[in-house]
Amino acid sequence: MTSETFKITRQADGLEVDLLPLQGLWTEAQYLKLTDQTNHLIEFTDGVFEVMPMPTDKHQMILRALFLALMAFVESRGGRVLFAPLRVQVRPGKYREPDILLVRDALDPRRQNAFWLGADLVVEVVSPDAPERDIEEKPLDYAEAGIPEYWIVNPLDATITVLTLDGDHYAPSGVFRRGEPATSALLVGFAVSVDEVFDAA
Repeated sequence: MTSETFKITRQADGLEVDLLPLQGLWTEAQYLKLTDQTNHLIEFTDGVFEVMPMPTDKHQMILRALFLALMAFVESRGGRVLFAPLRVQVRPGKYREPDILLVRDALDPRRQNAFWLGADLVVEVVSPDAPERDIEEKPLDYAEAGIPEYWIVNPLDATITVLTLDGDHYAPSGVFRRGEPATSALLVGFAVSVDEVFDAA
């Protein structure tokens, strides 16, 4: 990332914060306070801020199609589905902001107001600026958090990869392509058309 990426402006008063000089030294409390006061998507690992790219129209339309399908299925069964920005604590000192996160029980105690302490399923739409973040790095993080299922929705090759937690790491449950329904191992009976997800963009 360039140094410009680390300059965050708080819109309410025009305050600009340069995150770069203190990378590695930021505290969890500072991260939580900063992200409460900005519209930037920022993730945090052990004192380091990572500023996420602004979502595109294509990203949001794909996300919307999947979110609506999951919401219709999960919330009719007593669960809760939400979308970014909402922080999930991977562990103390580490936070991610998945594109979609859900719990099968809306009363799940991991649902906290400031951030969730986990989830049953998370979804990331792969960003073209750094595909490895969603494909290689975040599976390690979400496995560390003990999240049972992780969906990687990849517009670059029009695939939806479903990973399920096996011990302390993920194993592939399925890689779904155009012409197929993507199904969940966790949400028995849930399926969504891969074509409909990507054609929404």
